[in-house]
Parts: sequence; structure tokens; C-alpha cells
Amino acid sequence: MKDAATIIANDREKIVQTVCDLIRIKSVKSAEMPGKPFGEGVNQALEYMLQEAENIGFKTENVDGYAGHVDYGDGEETVGILVHLDVVPEGEDWVHPPFGGEIHENKIYGRGAIDNKGPAVASLYALKAIKEMGVETKRKIRIIFGTDEESGWKDLEYYFQHYPKPDLGFSPDASFPVIHGEKGIQIFNLLYTIQQDEQPIQLVRIKGGNASNMVADRCEVELSMAENIKQMLGNDLEEFIKKTGYDLELEPAGENMVIKAKGISAHGSRPEKGENAISHLLLFLAQCPGLNESLKKFVTFYEEKIGVEVNGQSIGCGFEDDLSGKLVFNVGKIEMNQHQVTLSVNTRSPITVKAECVFEGVKKELKATGVQLEIEENIDPLYVPVEDELVTQLMEVYRAETGDIKSQPITIGGGTYARALPKAVAFGALFPGQEELAHQKNECIEINDLIKMTLIYAKAIKALVSKK
Repeated sequence: MKDAATIIANDREKIVQTVCDLIRIKSVKSAEMPGKPFGEGVNQALEYMLQEAENIGFKTENVDGYAGHVDYGDGEETVGILVHLDVVPEGEDWVHPPFGGEIHENKIYGRGAIDNKGPAVASLYALKAIKEMGVETKRKIRIIFGTDEESGWKDLEYYFQHYPKPDLGFSPDASFPVIHGEKGIQIFNLLYTIQQDEQPIQLVRIKGGNASNMVADRCEVELSMAENIKQMLGNDLEEFIKKTGYDLELEPAGENMVIKAKGISAHGSRPEKGENAISHLLLFLAQCPGLNESLKKFVTFYEEKIGVEVNGQSIGCGFEDDLSGKLVFNVGKIEMNQHQVTLSVNTRSPITVKAECVFEGVKKELKATGVQLEIEENIDPLYVPVEDELVTQLMEVYRAETGDIKSQPITIGGGTYARALPKAVAFGALFPGQEELAHQKNECIEINDLIKMTLIYAKAIKALVSKK
């Protein structure tokens, strides 16, 4: 009988090709269509993955376009592997096409390579290895392909109305070795209405960022003003750039002027890894004389309560605990509709801190500012003790396959599907010390790492479900 390593080595080309093909599907959430709740691209990715599973011998189920699954084995309990096929918007300034699925220097480039299409394919081929080895199971194994992880988890909400939750499992959507705790996630908007007045500089529009869980790498504002103000604005901007080093530029737009800010994108759970273009632009506006009074009040609020902080200390939610560290605060998007400006915020609260404390802390700091809080969503934290058998078994597999005995189970600010199950953890797919490129330009996955994680997942599945 072949072992897992041999089976996976023989499947290497097919694994790589499947990841490349999947990346070429632009599965960014878009307008709902009949039978396609998250749009055409996301549905195409789901159908592609289920067809690939059928091609290698599995029966599949498509649950009304919300999610799909693949099963193997039997048992009273079910082990779930939860992956997702949707991706965040691509952003700009890629070296290689974000939906090209191109291979360069033994890396597959593209949005979703590591988050989460590469690991999804690895999980499928890990299960194929288990099937070909004929592993006798004491538990059923089910891979669930989600489609709305990056937006609101409406996929799993629908799926679990139709199918029971697996009893335990993992999600290969973070990093190795084992993520046994995840902070709570709060998604909310800060709303403010701009009133026109007689000041020399008026706001025409403002737009920046792509999603609350991404550090904004672009932001621009269009301002109307008298001709004699334009030179002064340019001089002020020049001085501000010298002082801060921020990447800002001024250009005409008809009779108006546009200021563009360029930052560096990063995952919203690690905003310190990026540079927020929204913050840079609003901090400049806070220095501008002659600004519309209500706009001035808003940008002053931003300067005083948010600024470039990433832990929420000035806006009333700077919480911290020993288990998971400091709260993380990210402004991911700004837009304007009519006269209302909306800031989209994503916070990651410490495991022991309740979401109500976060919201109440923010509300307290909003008093007398004219800024309103609009709560969108709260996702509870995850915690599995390090001594739990699930954690210890996965750690044993990881150490045996990598030789890494130093790395320990950790907690993170990121949120994975693991928290959707009664008992689950995140397990991979980024290896210790590797650069985090999820939600960033030039996202990629090393082909050797892709194959290595496939083997780790096969061994993990066997450890969790095998009778022997």
C-alpha cells in the first residue's frame, strides 16, 4: 500500500495546476444572482472545486451556492476541515497579475494563494491520500468549502441550517503550528454628516480602502476651492510630506483639486504591518486652514481619537489581556454618500473582553463629536486549552513532519472558520517565520510549502480519524 508522501508526490503537478486554475477565478464577492448568493465569481470557484473533488473520486454536495462539502469515512463523530474559496479585493501595484495564477521562482502568485485557495486544495488532496491509503475511520471527515469568509460568514450561517456542525476539526487559514485562540471580531461603522458652509474649502467626495479587514492602501479626496487657495494648499501639503514622509500628491480635477494618498495594505488583524492611506490623508486635512467647519470637526475627531493608532486606546477600547494581548483597531474603508461619510472599522478584541465593552467604550468617546456608531457584526472569540487532545494531536503531527520542536501553540487576532465549530483550531497554512501576505499585494505560496502542508494535513486527518 502506498504511503501518504508517495501519493502526494505523485499528485504534485495536479495540486499545483488546481491551485493555479482556482486563483484565476476572481472570487471576490459581488451582486447576488439566482442560485449564486455571493455573485458569479464566487459561485464559479465553488463549482470548480466541487467538480475537481468529483474528478478525483469524491461525492460532493452543493448547498444552494452558499457552500459545498466532500465526505470520507464513517463514524458517529465528524471531523470538519473548514476552508474558504472567496477572496478579498486585489488592490493595486502587483508585480504579477493578481488573478493570473502564474508561477515564478517556484511560487504561485495570486489573490487567495495562501488565503485560502492553496490550503483548500491541499486539504482536498490530503483527503485523497487518506482515501487511496484505505484508512479505516472511527470518525467521518468532511471538508466544507465556504464562500463568504471574507465578508460576513453568511455561507456557514446558511449551511449549518441545513447540515449539523462537525464535532471537532480545524481550519487551515492562519499559521502553523496550532492557533488555539482567536480574538473576538467587531465590525462597525462610524457615521458623520458634512454640512456645507461658507468656508473656502469644501468637500466634494472622499473614498478609500477596500474592506474593513484590510489596511487601506489608497485614499483620495476631492475638494472645491477658490483659485487663490490652491497654491496655499499645495504648499501646506509639501510641508506636511516633509514632516511625515507620507506618500501624498495633489492634482487638479477640473476646477477642483484632488489629494491622493498611497499606503501599504496588510491584513486587518495586523495593521501595524501596513500604512493606512485613510489615516495619512485625514491627518493632513486636520492641518488645513480654511476647511469646511463640519469637515474640520470630523478630521479633528479622527486625529484625536484614531490617528495612526492600531490598538484603540484613544477611542475608548484599548483593552488587553494576558491570554491574547492588546485589542487591534483598523479603519479599512471610507466612503461618502450624499453628505454622509462612513468609516468602516474592524476591531479584534482580547479573548477575555466582551464585545459590549468595546462598543460602550467607543460610544463614550463619540459623545459631543457628531459621530454615530453603527454596529454591523460581532464574532465571538475562540479558545481551546493547549492541553486539549485536539491541540496535542495536531502538534505531534506538525513536529513529526517538520522537525520544529520550538514553536508552541499561539493565539492570534485573525478570525477563522474554526470558531464556527464546537471545538476547533486553526492549523496552518503559513509556516513560522514566513512573511504574511494575506490581503496584501503579491500574495503567493511556495510550491514546496504547498506540498508539505498537503502531507501534514493528510497525517493530521489520519491522526484524528483512524481506528488504529
